Amino acid sequence: MSKSSQRNAYGEELLAICRENNDVVVLDADLCGGTQAIQVEKGKPESFYEMGIGEQNMISVAAGLALAGKIPVANSFAVFVGGRSFEQIRQSVCLPELNVKVVGASCGLSDFADGATHQAFEDVAIMRVLPHMTIFSPADAREARKAIRTAVGRRGPCYIRINRNELPDVTAPDTPLEIGKPSLMADGGDVAICASGHMVALSLAARDILAGQGVRARVLNFATIKPLDPAAVRAALGPCPRILTVEEHSVIGGLGAAVLEALADHPLPLRRHGIRDTYGESAEKYERILAKHGLTAERIAEEALAK
Repeated sequence: MSKSSQRNAYGEELLAICRENNDVVVLDADLCGGTQAIQVEKGKPESFYEMGIGEQNMISVAAGLALAGKIPVANSFAVFVGGRSFEQIRQSVCLPELNVKVVGASCGLSDFADGATHQAFEDVAIMRVLPHMTIFSPADAREARKAIRTAVGRRGPCYIRINRNELPDVTAPDTPLEIGKPSLMADGGDVAICASGHMVALSLAARDILAGQGVRARVLNFATIKPLDPAAVRAALGPCPRILTVEEHSVIGGLGAAVLEALADHPLPLRRHGIRDTYGESAEKYERILAKHGLTAERIAEEALAK
């Protein structure tokens, strides 16, 4: 299976959008190489604002630009933009429902070398609690392109998680990204695996393992985690009697919690698999730290069968 860099694809698409629409402006907090907002800095510098190591100020400036009619896209690492800037995102962006797009790069464990201080397991939970916020968690580079285009075209606050590494290309270029609705990646009736981000590719690999054991797994891609349409979620689960959610995020407040809430009025047997109540650590390779936290195809297959 081919692989592509999610963050490079995001940067390329963001530059293309800026060239198409002069109202789109890009802000970065001294990490434009890591976020790939550097592509706008180089390709259309008049649309780029380097804010330095000042995420709170960056969000406040983005809010002011939105009030002036611009469509600001504010970039930093997920751990910093969500953590340091929570008050500004809450008070200055979400409360007045301003048209600001926030992008959290190096999400989850993807910044494997820099350790716990740079790994964001709580960003979805932080953003999901905010009224008016739409949350995107693209599965691959193709979906990262769709996510930024959809976010820029949607009125109101948006948050996009972007992975640091090359990921398998698992979505089709022409498949639309529908907000609030999971997309069917593979059919099956024994267990439904609900995944987001890189976990979609690993869940598809887990499905192949399960098929070898006679288990038919349905894989659903949650490219958006908020909002979720409860009726669409229930319909996507089909006849499956069991559900497993898989995420590169804390099991507290992330995709698993969102699916549970969507099914609250019609509960189904559901297990959550993700990062437990812990912090990260440095690792030599992305795959090694994923394995430590049980985020592998083999472990997902085991969790799908667990009772």
